[in-house]
Amino acid sequence: MIGLVLSLLGTPALIKLLARHGYGQYIRDDGPKAHHSKKGTPTMGGIAFILATLISYALTKVITGQPPTASGLLVLFLTAGLGLVGFLDDYIKVVKRRSLGLRAKAKLAGQSLVGLGFAVLALQFPDNRDLTPASTKLSFVSDFGWSLGPVLFVMWAYFMIAAMSNGVNLTDGLDGLATGASVMVFGAYVFIGVWEHGQSCAYTITATAGCYEVRDPLDLAIVASALMGSCFGFLWWNTSPAKIFMGDTGSLALGGALAGLAICSRTEMLLALLGGLFVIITLSVIIQVGSFRMTGKRVFKMAPLQHHFELQGWSEVLIVVRFWIIQGLCVAVGLGLFYAGWVTS
Repeated sequence: MIGLVLSLLGTPALIKLLARHGYGQYIRDDGPKAHHSKKGTPTMGGIAFILATLISYALTKVITGQPPTASGLLVLFLTAGLGLVGFLDDYIKVVKRRSLGLRAKAKLAGQSLVGLGFAVLALQFPDNRDLTPASTKLSFVSDFGWSLGPVLFVMWAYFMIAAMSNGVNLTDGLDGLATGASVMVFGAYVFIGVWEHGQSCAYTITATAGCYEVRDPLDLAIVASALMGSCFGFLWWNTSPAKIFMGDTGSLALGGALAGLAICSRTEMLLALLGGLFVIITLSVIIQVGSFRMTGKRVFKMAPLQHHFELQGWSEVLIVVRFWIIQGLCVAVGLGLFYAGWVTS
């Protein structure tokens, strides 16, 4: 609730501040023609929900008198760190008037610094059960299989973070699309965190096959709920016709938050289903680029996928609502598999 109120009331103030300085969206000429009407709309709106999330988490800890946990702080570090990289990218776009923002090497370096830093730190800070925020084992609805070892885990975690942050970035092409989809996935992680807390091995006299070995599941649920509420408040202003765009500031932060929650809650591979819309849109770009390079032909009129349907004549609102339905189905199936994993174990 704190995140929702702060974002709902704070975003209009940010819109006025950005508009006063002329920090508006730059529209590329090779995109859909309908997007040219959006030129000048304030961007870098991710600042609003990132700050709302950080403040709401801090206030929740003060109000409840509970200390922050390593897992919660690490996910917030990943969110804010990637948000800073995205902010620098957006700042160069709108202030320097360079449509591609940060140079590719500089952007990759920033993402790598934050992502690798998170992955290394996530294997530190053992609790009294010797559990660290992340595990070196692969996970679906819980840990399974063999240990990857620290080096392979860091590489795997970095891949997840880069893939998810860029997936949300590609999805953020229509008003409210990425924000609404992210709200659904964060809602799923609120449920997962609360469920893992209730079925934690820490609260059973004898650990059973159905309990979860997760370091701070309830605090991960708190982080997810702060993100969900903050994105809900931002969506009020970001839905069509958008008064503000999240920019790379928001999309990179949201992708990092999703990857961080998946890693710390031991649901790494499940994220591919929970965030199914982001995966589908990313695959559309991979298919388009691969097809053009190998055959010289394009599969879609334009990639990412949402722009293909725009060029097909679908309205923006129609695309967003139908893509939200797809995302909702992905979350429903993902949560069903998560619960089924507990039942069968």
